[in-house]
Amino acid sequence: MAIVIGTAALILVLSLFNGFEGLVKSLYSSFYTDLKISPAAGKIISVSPEQLQKLKLIKGIKNFSLVTEEKALLQNGEYLSVVYLKGVDENYRYVAGVADHLVKGDFNLGTKELPSLVLGVGIENAVAVQSDRNLLPLVIYLPRKTDVDLLNPIQSISADTITTSGAFNIQQDFDNKYAITNLGFMKRMLGLKENQYSGIEIALSDPDQEENIKQELQQIFGKDYKVQTRFEQNQSLYSVMRAEKWVIYAVLCLILIVAAFTMIAALTMLVLEKEKDIGVLYALGGNRNFIQKIFLSEGALLAFIGGISGMILALIVGWLQITYKLIPLEGGSFLIDYFPVKLQPADFLLVGVTVFIVALLASWIPSRKASRQEFSLRSE
Repeated sequence: MAIVIGTAALILVLSLFNGFEGLVKSLYSSFYTDLKISPAAGKIISVSPEQLQKLKLIKGIKNFSLVTEEKALLQNGEYLSVVYLKGVDENYRYVAGVADHLVKGDFNLGTKELPSLVLGVGIENAVAVQSDRNLLPLVIYLPRKTDVDLLNPIQSISADTITTSGAFNIQQDFDNKYAITNLGFMKRMLGLKENQYSGIEIALSDPDQEENIKQELQQIFGKDYKVQTRFEQNQSLYSVMRAEKWVIYAVLCLILIVAAFTMIAALTMLVLEKEKDIGVLYALGGNRNFIQKIFLSEGALLAFIGGISGMILALIVGWLQITYKLIPLEGGSFLIDYFPVKLQPADFLLVGVTVFIVALLASWIPSRKASRQEFSLRSE
């Protein structure tokens, strides 16, 4: 039973981490694209028509969007908020999933002369507007990407009015930080040239081909451009999530090792109980290795039965949670109201190997004791 519960607990906790990891990745994938081309140094890249034509010819690229991003100050009367303003072209809705997470209004970015904003819900609250029904335009301030006039530094700041058209709700990192608008307006405010952008965001037909396509893009754009996969764009986040999972696995393995002491105790008592039977086997010709293999085999049998039973128990509990969402996620402020579970065959294999190794190590101590004791069939 100790092995059954330990095995089931280990698989279920790993599956729970898989569920949360999948949820976080799905949220971040709504904003970050499969691949992104950005400058290796600085904030601006120059993209030639020849490079764009070669980009269109690469097999496996579903669509791409030219983007420009810069910090801006958004003002609504006495309410001010610093935002990351992102100017995107008309292809952006087919590259990223922001348009699928609107909670009010439309994904309407306006034009170069009459721009509109799609706000994160955190930004919307910060400037106190109703983005789908705001009557008065907001004021936005952006730094120009031109040489600063030290005698008149105010000329290095662009200001204009802008309306709002909708709000999105993805995740706090984006909702409290980003606002999206028209690319042409953004370039006009920053004073960028026709071929200057902050980056190119790319959606792939098959995300599994990202490394191959990344190499092709790197050859086209050269060393002055940085091509990043979705993992590389969020490397710190994914690394922390992976580290957390392995730390939890290590902690639960320690619990499994503690549970294995019950096996050591059980097999040790069995050795003491079967002392005379061991002596009979020894007298019939069984050597010490044969005696030791008997108890090692029993440990392996306990590991097999307990491990398989634990896996079946974990599979049943996981299926019930996935199907019926029996265990709720308390708090009410999350995107989901239940614990997400994702069962993966790799976790079953990893836990099975772990249980088998722990059980063999636990059975080795009493089996060694059984093989090394002095055998006698009569008492002196």
